[in-house]
Amino acid sequence: MNGILISLEGPDGAGKTTVLQEILPEIQKMKREVVPTREPGGVRVAEEIRQIILDPKNTEIDSKTELMLFAAARRLHMQEKMLPALRAGKVVIVDRFIDSSVAYQGYGRDLGVEVVDWLNYFATDGLKPDLTLYFDIDTDVALERIMKNRADEVNRLDLERAEMHRKVREGYLEIVAKEPERFVKIDASQSLEKVVADTLEVLKKRFVSEF
Repeated sequence: MNGILISLEGPDGAGKTTVLQEILPEIQKMKREVVPTREPGGVRVAEEIRQIILDPKNTEIDSKTELMLFAAARRLHMQEKMLPALRAGKVVIVDRFIDSSVAYQGYGRDLGVEVVDWLNYFATDGLKPDLTLYFDIDTDVALERIMKNRADEVNRLDLERAEMHRKVREGYLEIVAKEPERFVKIDASQSLEKVVADTLEVLKKRFVSEF
């Protein structure tokens, strides 16, 4: 594959989805075609799985079921959308990927990093991003943002207690420390304009020949 895979990661409330929307007009100026997508979702069946995972009514979904649903959606998404684009030499930029499962289910749900790493590898055949942008924010600030900005669309994972969200952030920080060559940490507590500017600066420095 000669494409480029970029993932955006961060705790809920970090604003990475908004940042992706803001940077798209600029990164679509890249020499290669840019394919923005998201997890869970990106393709029809994976989007249906997303609705099952995030629906607050689905309280019977336990941690292991949740992990396997994410893995199933990831496999479908990768096979149908990501791999064909990467094989065609395109730039795939995905809102959440393998590291979300490690942070949320491995650390947040206490299922353990090893089992999540194994399932990720099984679902993706070992595919990893060329670059992962991690948007970091204090847990209390992130939860305030969720309730203020998304009160009308709070999902099942948003409703988790604060302690779970703290574990997720701690997990992310450990993941980032383990692979410093793949990750770049961005301070998501700054203004949206500053976060967008920092994100574009990282992308243009890392992929200077592509712009």
